[in-house]
Amino acid sequence: MTRRRPPVRRRSRRPGRRQQQRDAQLLAFAVVTAAGIGLVVMVVNWLLAHWWILAVVLVLAVLAGAGWLYSRRQSARWEAVRAQGLRYGLPQLDALHHTRFEDAVRDLMQRDGCRDAQRVGGRGDLGADVKATDPYGRRWVIQCKHHRNGAHGSPVGTPDLQILNGTARQVHGADVAVIITNGRVTGPAVTFAKQQRLHVVDRQTLAAWAAGSLPLWELLRAVPPPRRPTSLS
Repeated sequence: MTRRRPPVRRRSRRPGRRQQQRDAQLLAFAVVTAAGIGLVVMVVNWLLAHWWILAVVLVLAVLAGAGWLYSRRQSARWEAVRAQGLRYGLPQLDALHHTRFEDAVRDLMQRDGCRDAQRVGGRGDLGADVKATDPYGRRWVIQCKHHRNGAHGSPVGTPDLQILNGTARQVHGADVAVIITNGRVTGPAVTFAKQQRLHVVDRQTLAAWAAGSLPLWELLRAVPPPRRPTSLS
């Protein structure tokens, strides 16, 4: 007779370290969740018992929002008034840094209703220092030439206008290409501008425009006709 071997007892596997870590994380998560829920319940119960505090906070928040909105509207109104009354004299413009002169040209365009006027001058500007869309939908590309000595500085010549002529329409999509200076412009440059349908704002025209008499498009001759009305109209 063959003897039966006693059954082999299987050793029970203890949980590994990873399993123990997972269990500990789950336990910690459950404890934190329970504590969070308990805290929320306590806060809600406290607010229900002291509802007037919540009402005061809401009222204060509404008043703060209304005050912020009122302040923004007042600032916008004052900015509109300031822009409408913006004036520059030639001595002021002569004393500016060339970048601030570009800012002044941008601000004057905004004053006249070009809400999207922006200064883009800098390295790689490709002949455009200020861009703007007037209330009639025309796209303006402006190159600024500022001289510290004003009328006594070096004049704007034909090469400056050639740069503007080469990029204003082809690169920047200009309807009106303008060069603005607080100085002088040579005779050949004026002739070239007329031939190429460019516009020159010399010192005298700049003085009239900066004084706030008329928008720039009413001071220049042969400006293209208005485009279709836009949101700026």
